[in-house]
Amino acid sequence: MEHMEDKQTDQGPDHRPRRHRGGRGWWLGKLALCVLILPLLGVVVMLLWNWVMPPIFPGVNPIGFWRALGLLALCRILFGGFRGRHGGWHEKRRFMRARWEAMTPEERERCGRRGRMFCRGRDER
Repeated sequence: MEHMEDKQTDQGPDHRPRRHRGGRGWWLGKLALCVLILPLLGVVVMLLWNWVMPPIFPGVNPIGFWRALGLLALCRILFGGFRGRHGGWHEKRRFMRARWEAMTPEERERCGRRGRMFCRGRDER
């Protein structure tokens, strides 16, 4: 018991306990949200497809709910999306900013020149 008390005082007054995200309630809430959101997304995809595609492309048939969910899953597989906890472009942006700040001015100039080879400005076209 004495060992636990020492451990708590070592953390200091500013220590806040981390929220535990692995609990059963958290997973059930996430599952319930998916059960509600996925059918809604399927209906939205179905309505958009049936509203936009047949008038533009006369040979395209309207689709049903299950085909819309399949299309949604296919798009997820091909293009990614519905990003979870992995940060997506926010994480990459933070990484690149930290990398840029760690560079010397010479390295920044060299990196800028390399970038201009691929992304020319409007005035250079």
